[in-house]
Amino acid sequence: MKGKMAAFLFAGAFVVAGGAAWAHHSFAMFDQEHPVDMVGVVHEFKFTSPHTFILLKVKGSDGQEVIWNLEGGAPSGLVRDGWNSKTLKAGDELAIKVDPLRSGAPGGAWNAARVKFKDGKSIVTH
Repeated sequence: MKGKMAAFLFAGAFVVAGGAAWAHHSFAMFDQEHPVDMVGVVHEFKFTSPHTFILLKVKGSDGQEVIWNLEGGAPSGLVRDGWNSKTLKAGDELAIKVDPLRSGAPGGAWNAARVKFKDGKSIVTH
């Protein structure tokens, strides 16, 4: 009976832990083979868990502004790189390399190593 109970508890723990793994998505939706360089203006910087976001206003080829929803890493990882919730503010001009969404929608993934101010200055100096 103890063996069955242990197996039942193990199976229950596996199901609960598996749910957490399913809740967190992979980055497969981003095209990491074809990164895109862009320049834009920060509309909003969301320093939220589990992922950070930069909403970046970018001029399209037709001259119209489009807001790109750019997903970054966890705030804890950025903190280790010297970032905080006030590192970027609305109006900051950025030059950034992103891994675009495979769907073609205006979005992608970014990481701190591939973001600079438009004038070439580093975002964070240690």
